[in-house]
Amino acid sequence: MNKNKIENMGMNEEEIKNKLTDEEYKVLRMASTERPFTGALLNEHRDGSFHCKVCDTKLFESDAKFDSGTGWPSFDKAIQGSVDMNEDLSHGMSRNEVSCHKCGSHLGHVFNGGPTDTGMRYCINSVCLEFDTK
Repeated sequence: MNKNKIENMGMNEEEIKNKLTDEEYKVLRMASTERPFTGALLNEHRDGSFHCKVCDTKLFESDAKFDSGTGWPSFDKAIQGSVDMNEDLSHGMSRNEVSCHKCGSHLGHVFNGGPTDTGMRYCINSVCLEFDTK
C-alpha cells in the first residue's frame, strides 16, 4: 500500500478510515484478507464494472469476472493502467499483490492459472470493490 498516493489525492488516512468499515480499512489499507466465500460481490453476475472502494477508480469489467472456486471475486484481466503489482513475501511464499494504481490500496493477489487466454486469475477481496451497473 502506498500512502503517498493518498496524500497526492488530497486525502489522509484518517479520512479514509472514517469512510470505510473496520474490515474494509483492514483489507484496503493494511493488506488483510476477507474470509473466503463471505464477500457480497462473489456472486455478482450483472453487466457493469468494479471500482476501488477508496477512490472509485474503475478496475475490472464484469465480462472479465469468472468463478474460480477460491471464495473471492476473480477476474482474468484488469482495466489497463488501473492496478499495480508488487511482490508480496508474507506467509512464507512469493505472491503478486494487486493494488489500486490511483490510491495504492491493497485489493488482493494475482496468480497464473486463469481459464482464459490471459492465463491470469486476479483474486480480489470483495470488500475492496464497489459495483456499478452499466
